[in-house]
Amino acid sequence: MSQPSAAVPIAPTAGTAQAFRLAIVVALGGFLYGFDASIISGAITSIAADFALSDWQMGLVVAAPTAAGIIAGGSAGPLSDRFGRKPVLLLIAILYTVSAGFSALAPDFFTITLARFIGGLGFGSLSLAPIYIAEISHPSQRGRMVSINQLNIVVGFSAAYFANYVLLQTASSGADWVDTIGLDSHTWRWMLGIELVPAGLYVLMLLRIPESPRWLVLNNQSKRALAVIRKLTPGVDAEREVEEIRASHTSALEPFFKRLAKLMKPSVRLALVVGLVLGVAQQITGVNAIYFYAPTIFEQSGVGTNAAFVQAIWVGLTNVVFTLVAMFCIDRYGRRPLLLVGLFGVILSMAICAYGFKQATFVVDDARAIEIENVELKTRLVPLEGVVYKNDVTFKRALREYLSESELREQQGQIIKAAINIQPTLILIGILGFVASFAVSLGPVMWVLLSEIFPNHLRGVGMAFIGVVNSAVSFMVQFIFPWQLSNWGSAITFLNYGVFAIIGLVLVYWLLPETKGKTLEELEADFTRGGQS
Repeated sequence: MSQPSAAVPIAPTAGTAQAFRLAIVVALGGFLYGFDASIISGAITSIAADFALSDWQMGLVVAAPTAAGIIAGGSAGPLSDRFGRKPVLLLIAILYTVSAGFSALAPDFFTITLARFIGGLGFGSLSLAPIYIAEISHPSQRGRMVSINQLNIVVGFSAAYFANYVLLQTASSGADWVDTIGLDSHTWRWMLGIELVPAGLYVLMLLRIPESPRWLVLNNQSKRALAVIRKLTPGVDAEREVEEIRASHTSALEPFFKRLAKLMKPSVRLALVVGLVLGVAQQITGVNAIYFYAPTIFEQSGVGTNAAFVQAIWVGLTNVVFTLVAMFCIDRYGRRPLLLVGLFGVILSMAICAYGFKQATFVVDDARAIEIENVELKTRLVPLEGVVYKNDVTFKRALREYLSESELREQQGQIIKAAINIQPTLILIGILGFVASFAVSLGPVMWVLLSEIFPNHLRGVGMAFIGVVNSAVSFMVQFIFPWQLSNWGSAITFLNYGVFAIIGLVLVYWLLPETKGKTLEELEADFTRGGQS
């Protein structure tokens, strides 16, 4: 869980453009994280139908990469300190590639879960890509350059939603070549396999990047470091840069568990509590349930499968736009106002979703009119005609009396579309409102605050600890979401997220001071005093 040691960047001159190009290449790791995480959203229903998965198995397929990410987040730093930034980035790219291939070819539940777990080991790019970028960037450029990785994550989410929609539409086009390559009958395999394209490109592009000059200096490879610095920043005194990097290298840090124990001291208590509040609130308000199950959620509103995939694209685009808004606002308006406004928006959005689903009723007027090709299956639903169901839980329970679990998962989008009485626009507004609110607050602001509130000597271990807690909560949310939909229903599930957001809002208002404009030393003094009071 330790992080790569802090960066001393090289100075900017004519090599700024070269450093920017390298940042773009390395930040493709962020794109792959977003793409890998959300491509499953379009495939999971078909996977569950093909493999006859239970709710718990369905949740595990989705959440497996996050479980692996807990391991990856703790190992990427030490591995890159030992072997170099470039080799570990290459390993991450290879893991993504292997995962995509095996996921697409998986014959059963165990294999696809294992394949996605392997891909989750590539989530180390979340911490390593920003480190590499910081080590080749000048302080005046560093924030903007590192933010490329965060922006690429949300672009990856959006690209995955778009790829899912294009593949779904192509699969239903009826073209001869679609049948020839099996896109119509194995659509979900193509959805997962399409990741081979960006993952393969990432491998090839990483082969051409240099090793971090800072890592080279600190591993007694000064000649190679000089060559890299001269290439990145021609005209700069490369020897001086090497000496500054060497001079910045302090003695080795204490063992990880000794530093972890210091997090529990009273002087650090306020920083730790604030960090835990932010780390838990970011995930327990349901963000990854929405990102990773977006088409499934929209299907519950009765829009049908095709429209659900279109609306998932709107989720991705909203995420990108409001992440850009956050990048513009965070230093202008401060961290605390963005968090408070964003959390209030999350509460309001979840209330809208809960209200919309609570008002829904279900009645099958004409089973034979449902848009399902299987006539025999529609005939089995005739006994449900004319019965009014007051919520989705009782309706699905009735459907299970006549359909197998696989049949229900495969056809529920069209069945719900035919039976539901709801205002689907209300659900769309609620979901997009949630995404916008999250993207300007908990999404980016949490990581900025974590880099500010911990003392200098505990910043790495503090961020690593909160990161593990954050990933553990994320895993839980993704894992139990299918069970929640089946047993609690959509209304109670979204109400649950809203209640957690209320708790988060109260705690942030009560505990968090503004950090904008203060030096790290001033913040350390503020949070230390707060912890001792």
